[in-house]
Amino acid sequence: MMSKMNPVRSSASAILASAASATSASRPGGARLASTSAKASLQKREALKDCSRLVVKVGTAVVSNSDGSLALSRMGALVEQLKELTMQGRQVLLVSSGAVGLGRQRLGLAKDVVANPANVIDRQACAACGQGLLMSTYDMMFQRMGVNIAQVLITQTDFNSRERYTALTDTLERLNQLNVIAIINENDVVTGCTQLDVQRVFSDNDKLSALVAAGSDADGLALLTDVDAVYTAPPDQPGAERIRVYTPEYDIKIGEKSTMGRGGMLSKINAARVASAGGVHTVVASGFDVTNIKRVFAGEDVGTLFPGQLRPNKRQRWLTFATGTKGKLVVKDDARQRLQQNSKHNQSVSGADLVEIEGWFGEKDVVSLVGTDGTEFARGMVQMDSKEIHDFVLGSSQATFSSAHAVVSGHDIVILESFMQ
Repeated sequence: MMSKMNPVRSSASAILASAASATSASRPGGARLASTSAKASLQKREALKDCSRLVVKVGTAVVSNSDGSLALSRMGALVEQLKELTMQGRQVLLVSSGAVGLGRQRLGLAKDVVANPANVIDRQACAACGQGLLMSTYDMMFQRMGVNIAQVLITQTDFNSRERYTALTDTLERLNQLNVIAIINENDVVTGCTQLDVQRVFSDNDKLSALVAAGSDADGLALLTDVDAVYTAPPDQPGAERIRVYTPEYDIKIGEKSTMGRGGMLSKINAARVASAGGVHTVVASGFDVTNIKRVFAGEDVGTLFPGQLRPNKRQRWLTFATGTKGKLVVKDDARQRLQQNSKHNQSVSGADLVEIEGWFGEKDVVSLVGTDGTEFARGMVQMDSKEIHDFVLGSSQATFSSAHAVVSGHDIVILESFMQ
C-alpha cells in the first residue's frame, strides 16, 4: 500500500460544497419554488415560538453606518429587543460584527485600504481599536436595561481543539445560567484575518454564529443582514423572489459581498445550512427593520427560514462542523459501504480497511475518510499518528486486524451524509 505524505488541511466548509453548487447551477423552474405559501411558511415557523435559547447575529452593515460610525438607533433597538426576549424567559447570545469598521473610522484609515484582503496588519489594528469601542457601547446600553453582558472573543484554535471547544461551550452554558448575554466576535487581533479568501472552519461571523448556535445547544438563530431575506437573485434584479422556506433545490444567483464585512449571501446560506444541520431553526432577515428579532421568534413570516434538522450529539457536531481535518484515510470500497450502511452502530475503521493515507497528523487529530474515488464521506479522530499507521498498520503483513488495531474508533466517526441532507 502506498502512503502519500503531503500536508493536507481542509475545513467544515468543504461539506457545504453542495450548497455552493446549488447557488450557482442553473435549474429550470427554480424561481417558482419561491412561491411557497405564507400559510405553509407559518406552519414551519411554529417551532421558533418555543425556542428557549437563541443566537442573534448582526453584521457590520447593521451596527454601523456607511462611514463606519455606530448606528446607535439600530443598536438601541437591538438591545431593547434582546432584553424583551430575556423577559420572556429565553436565553440569548449575540454575535456582533463591526469592530473593524469602527476601528477604521477611529484611526482615520480609508475603507478600500482596510478592505484589501492582503492588508492584514491594518485590519488587525482596526479590530484592536474598534472592539473596545463596540463593547463599551453595548455595555452602556445593556446596563441601562438592567442586563449584564460578557465579551467572548474566539479564534480558530478554539474550534480545532476538542478541549478548548468544550471549555468554550461550557463557559457559554454557565453565562446562560447566570442570565448574562455573551457578545461574541472573532478575535481578529490575533487571528489576523490571514485567510480571508481561504475556506476555514469559520471565515466570517455568519459561520461563527452557526457554530456557536449548534455548539451551545441553541434552538434558534437569527442572521440579521442588509437584505430582508434570501432571494432567487439579488433583490434589485427583475424577477427576484423571496424564498420563504429554503431547500437545497433552489436556483439562487449570488450578488457581490459587502465591502467591510466578509460575509455575503452565499456565506449566510452556508452558515444557515450548518446551523440547520446542527438542529437549529435559522432565519435570514433584515437587521434594518428594528422589529424583526421579535417577529422572527414570534414565528411570523419574515426573512427566509432554514428549518432545523434532528440534532446530532455534541461530539458529532464538533467532528462535522467545528474542526478542520489534518489528513486523509483512503478507505476500501467494501469498508466504506459497511460504514455508510451502519452509520448508527459505531463501526470502527481498522488497518485492514485502508488503502493509503495522505498527510501528516498526530494521535487524536481529526482526519477525512475518503473513498477510492477521492470523495469525503466521513470524519474521524485517529487513535495513532500518521507514522504509526504507515509503519505499523499499513506496513504489517497481517491480513486481518483485531479491534485493538482500530485506527478510528466507532465512537469517533461521523458519517457526513447523515447530517447534510
